[in-house]
Amino acid sequence: MTELAGLGIACVRADNPGPYTLSGTNSWVVGRDPAWVIDPGPDLEEHLDAVAAEVARRGGAGGIALTHDHADHAEGAPALSERLGGATVHRSAPLGDGDRLGPFRVFAIPGHADDHVAFVAAGACFTGDAVLGEGSVFVTSRLSAYLAALRALRALDLTVLCPGHGPAVWDPRAKLDEYVAHRLDRERRLVAALDAGLRTHDELLAAAWPDAPPVLRAAAALTLAAHLEKLREEGRLPAGAGPP
Repeated sequence: MTELAGLGIACVRADNPGPYTLSGTNSWVVGRDPAWVIDPGPDLEEHLDAVAAEVARRGGAGGIALTHDHADHAEGAPALSERLGGATVHRSAPLGDGDRLGPFRVFAIPGHADDHVAFVAAGACFTGDAVLGEGSVFVTSRLSAYLAALRALRALDLTVLCPGHGPAVWDPRAKLDEYVAHRLDRERRLVAALDAGLRTHDELLAAAWPDAPPVLRAAAALTLAAHLEKLREEGRLPAGAGPP
């Protein structure tokens, strides 16, 4: 990716494709003298060797940062740290919104995971699973906070989104607008289903997520629960809908 190289960014993609990982998990190597790694990815020897080699070409490691603790992003962290001479692994849970970590500003963006953060430096935002290069993400909780975080990222002067899966996004505001609109469209469908008297989990899932393939139905169910909780928080959830 020539454009990414011009920003001092390299993407090393793990060979772990699947319904949730798309073409594989992206590990990002950022800067030089020292370089930082965002999301080491799975514990695959060939992948971690490639990440370590890219770091070595850039003058060594400043640290390893995790957007969240899901295995496809974080599992390889201990082994990569060992390859990089004991580079410190910075997990997302202790980080707070507005913190600084090396060259990055930290943005809390819960939803996909409670501990999820994004890292921003020099016009690039490393979004983990909060925003993907293609398709949508599943949200497990704190949907209102997730939407607020997307809008906060949109207000930044960003050049590129570097997601945890899929290609880099060179129109960040359009992608962030798309993500907010997608969530609001799901909410609209869900509210319409509730207004029509639907109440059971299966009824609501079929009405608001009719396009979810069987392999992603479990993820859609988690997202349904997050939407219902948002409606409950706002006093908009009818009696008898959602879990007790």
